[in-house]
Amino acid sequence: MKHLRLLYILIFIAVAAFNAKAQEDVFYRLELGAGIGAGFSMNDVNTKFYGKTNLAAALVARFPLNQRMAIKAMAGYNKVSGTTVGLDDFYPADPNKSGADRLAAEVKGHIIDLCAIYELHFLPYGWQKGYQNHSRVTPYLQFGLGLTYGTAGKAFTANFPVGVGLKWKVRERLNLGLDWTFHFTPSDKLDGLQAPHGIKSSEFRNKDHYNLTVLTLTYDLSPRCPTCNKN
Repeated sequence: MKHLRLLYILIFIAVAAFNAKAQEDVFYRLELGAGIGAGFSMNDVNTKFYGKTNLAAALVARFPLNQRMAIKAMAGYNKVSGTTVGLDDFYPADPNKSGADRLAAEVKGHIIDLCAIYELHFLPYGWQKGYQNHSRVTPYLQFGLGLTYGTAGKAFTANFPVGVGLKWKVRERLNLGLDWTFHFTPSDKLDGLQAPHGIKSSEFRNKDHYNLTVLTLTYDLSPRCPTCNKN
């Protein structure tokens, strides 16, 4: 009887160990969610970080490659506003003519973008620590490529997002994140004011750039079966 009881205990321990190993090996191949926060633009009516901050929002689809890397598709929204009235810079009413008249223009519109972004985690991200030493919290670096449309200037342009982030696995399938991306663009038309000083520039200098700082919430989908062929 004692031997039978010992056998039951050993079987229970083996099954529990197998289940724990299977649980820590579960890998989700898709995250879907959204984010909300603040954004600002660096343009002809604002030259300060977080100056003229407005509402920002995002839709997120993340495709983890492994615990250290992911590819993220992100659709972002950022409201842009401001005015040339009261600025220290001198904006001539007509850049092609000399005179003392100042340009009085109001910027009001929206910036909408769609980006593909690569994420590199500082720590192996996962729910169960296990033998792989997964962490439920990890900072990450990110960079990518996207397209932007500015309603104020009715302008399409490419954008080049770079940034950092922090994400926390609150539950096995639930992820909370703080995502910061600065989007460089080669366009000076997103705010509707193109070279108001009358001085044109090339590459990224004196162009319209913008930032999205959003708090995101995503849910894990499409688990890879831990007991199936992983290939």
